[in-house]
Amino acid sequence: MAKTAQQPVLVIMGVSGSGKSTVAGVLAGKLGWDLAEGDDLHPEANVAKMHSGQALTDEDRWPWLGIISEWIRERADAGVPAIITCSALKKKYRDVLRGEGVVFVFLQGSKDKISDRLASRHGHFMPPSLLESQFDALEEPTEDENYISLCVSASPAEEAEEVIERLGLHPVTGDSEAGVK
Repeated sequence: MAKTAQQPVLVIMGVSGSGKSTVAGVLAGKLGWDLAEGDDLHPEANVAKMHSGQALTDEDRWPWLGIISEWIRERADAGVPAIITCSALKKKYRDVLRGEGVVFVFLQGSKDKISDRLASRHGHFMPPSLLESQFDALEEPTEDENYISLCVSASPAEEAEEVIERLGLHPVTGDSEAGVK
């Protein structure tokens, strides 16, 4: 992972059920950073499509990725460290989100492990039946991307601690400020 002088914006990525929202929430709490749930930025038509069991197409995703990209750029331009969740399954999607200070945190796990997680999740618009399409679309990050990978075998708190340690971030404690070493 390349260190930058700029405050980072972390994009917590992976297939549905990999723990993006949970890990992002733990990280935001520990770091005191801005947090956005990428799923909340989907147009209503996308949510309805997924809720009905239909996978999104690239055409469905472009407007959503534009909204996420704008959110990232606003924080990056203001020098505000932040965290956002986004599946970012394909390299061409991540290319839209990339920029100085953007670090992808790839949460990866086996289909069986993530399927078990999805089976126990309630109230989410993404049905477990679409997991296969998520794995089919997944293109793991490559060496030209600024990323770290984490196996989703630990608890969300342990995964967040690993992100903090690997990226050299500073949790909020007392009067200290969050940021990069």
